[in-house]
Amino acid sequence: MESTKFDLDDYRKLLKEYLITKDESALYQAEQFSRLSVQHKVSPEEIIQIHIEALQSLYPELPREISESLNFLLETMISYGLALQENEYLREKQSELESEISVAANMQKTLLSTVKPTIPGLDIGAISVPASTMNGDYYHFVTNKEGELGVALADVIGKGIPAALAMSMIKYAMDGYTKHHRKPQDILEDLNRVVERNIEPGMFITMFYGKYRPKEETFSYASAGHEPCFYYHRDRGEFEEIVAPGLVLGVKEDVTYQPFARKVKKGDCLILLTDGVTECRIGDRFIEREEILEVIESYIDLPAQEAVEKVFRYFEALQDFQLADDFTLIIIKKNV
Repeated sequence: MESTKFDLDDYRKLLKEYLITKDESALYQAEQFSRLSVQHKVSPEEIIQIHIEALQSLYPELPREISESLNFLLETMISYGLALQENEYLREKQSELESEISVAANMQKTLLSTVKPTIPGLDIGAISVPASTMNGDYYHFVTNKEGELGVALADVIGKGIPAALAMSMIKYAMDGYTKHHRKPQDILEDLNRVVERNIEPGMFITMFYGKYRPKEETFSYASAGHEPCFYYHRDRGEFEEIVAPGLVLGVKEDVTYQPFARKVKKGDCLILLTDGVTECRIGDRFIEREEILEVIESYIDLPAQEAVEKVFRYFEALQDFQLADDFTLIIIKKNV
């Protein structure tokens, strides 16, 4: 081909000039030749082949070892070229996947967004930060005309896009259930049937659902295998674990959940969280639960939103800004 013949003649002249004169201007011209080769999509092995042919035409009596070594180099560069093409293809696919995941993550934020309500007598703070692009945690607030507050907190056992899709399913199922005066245990039982029928085997969801009734000053709740939450007694400066046994969502179809309820005193707090809070790690060491509660208590007198943000920043810095798991924390304070 004319272009190949031109490249060979041109390269042979450059090579001869450099071997005779050692002039660096020839190196500069060789650099320009390389740029031109890139523009014409000449592969590395083709350049090696051009070099071999140019060298053989200049020195027909090359020692056998030199000729064989050049052939060895050519075979090596052929393998290199194939590996380079494969790597570039994989990088393009990875870039496309990252772009798609970014779009999915933004859609997830929109789909699962919730408005933190204003409830007379309560101060509410909430934060949820994913460990990676997609969030496997989910929280949601619901209110009604009676001023009651419903709060859901869930964690998918499994991450990535499947977890995000499972959370979207939970969210839209809840939109229908919570518009009515449903008890927390009834909501979990209905959601369990939805999850069991629609998510893939091996994926489960833990969930806590509670409802605060301001007239009775009570918090009723039920749990589907979710991380134990806490009740903070302000007068004693003590945390009490909110224990609510229950099977995780999606294991089997017919499951009943036990209802629980408690009075909420003025100044006290409900601390709702996922295991990304209680299982924070420094290297291979899990942070002790007592230390976690001490950190929460140190900020408990701040406005609730400021408190959850400061708790998050503390543990984020403690983990060298690399979260091991999704971090979700909700503080509901009953004003004095």
